Amino acid sequence: MRALVTGANGFLGTWLTRRLLAGGHAVRALVRPGSPPDALSGLDVERVRGDVTDPGSLPSAVRGCDLVFHLAGVRRAPRREDFLRVNAEGTRILLEACAAHAPSLSRFVLAGSLAAAGPSATPRREEEPFAPREWYGESKMEAERLTLSWAGRIPVAVGRPPRIMGPGDRENLMFFRIARAGFLLAFGGAPRPLSWIDVEDCARGMELLATRPEALGESFFLASPERTSVEGLQREIARALGVRTRRIPVPEGLLRGLGSAADVVSRVLGRHLPLNRKLAEQVLAPGWVCDPSKASRLLGFEATVGLAASVDRSARWYVEKGWIAAPATPPAAATK
Repeated sequence: MRALVTGANGFLGTWLTRRLLAGGHAVRALVRPGSPPDALSGLDVERVRGDVTDPGSLPSAVRGCDLVFHLAGVRRAPRREDFLRVNAEGTRILLEACAAHAPSLSRFVLAGSLAAAGPSATPRREEEPFAPREWYGESKMEAERLTLSWAGRIPVAVGRPPRIMGPGDRENLMFFRIARAGFLLAFGGAPRPLSWIDVEDCARGMELLATRPEALGESFFLASPERTSVEGLQREIARALGVRTRRIPVPEGLLRGLGSAADVVSRVLGRHLPLNRKLAEQVLAPGWVCDPSKASRLLGFEATVGLAASVDRSARWYVEKGWIAAPATPPAAATK
């Protein structure tokens, strides 16, 4: 089958593209003009220039496709309207293009997010109402609502991953750099439990959503049964890097203030900084936990990569690519 992947040169998009190619699918990658194509180098994919916010660029992208995986979106932005324009409005424009120009489409799969369901220290389930806490989650909620509203016209499915880990990830890179510098950030209060998934497992789950009839018209949390916490993740990173860290208390008010200030700087500079209001709100939430049992029960999906293995792979990749400095000692020292 021919599959279109929007955001194919992103973190999850690259892994999904490789998986689809390995499964014998022909892959068409929608790549925004000006975006670096490096992640797709050496892959036998058809590259199509376009943008989900540009209706004129989409008919040729979706035409002749059997599957559409919609992964394109923004995770960092200084304004609410930026998130909604790309993540929500872009989804609507792509759905309309599929309805008009992809008559053989057998599945439209949206990469949603746990952020749409909202934070919780107890496991979220798919049937619970949306309760996003920040702009990114709000935009992903609207994208999912739009997608499911088309279920009578287009065969749709939604995957909601939590935090995604693995080689190539930029969202968690800041924690690796902080740990490499010898620090562990402590945000106080009760433990903040986190669900997560390795990118390889996530790509496999997204492929299942495109092929299993049980996924039609449904949303699924795609997550590992293993959980961690904000501090637990940092300790695992320190272990993988072989560094000892010093615990640094970070007051909630300070983090929120820095996140808001960073958004102002982002608007002025036109750059999306690693620290932002979204990250501050996500870190300070009581937890981000979801229940993956629906995907297990209906799709037979089970995440198999453990946290230690996922963090180890990420750490090695960051060092090999020069994104963080190599540890001075072999990975053996424990976090204080």
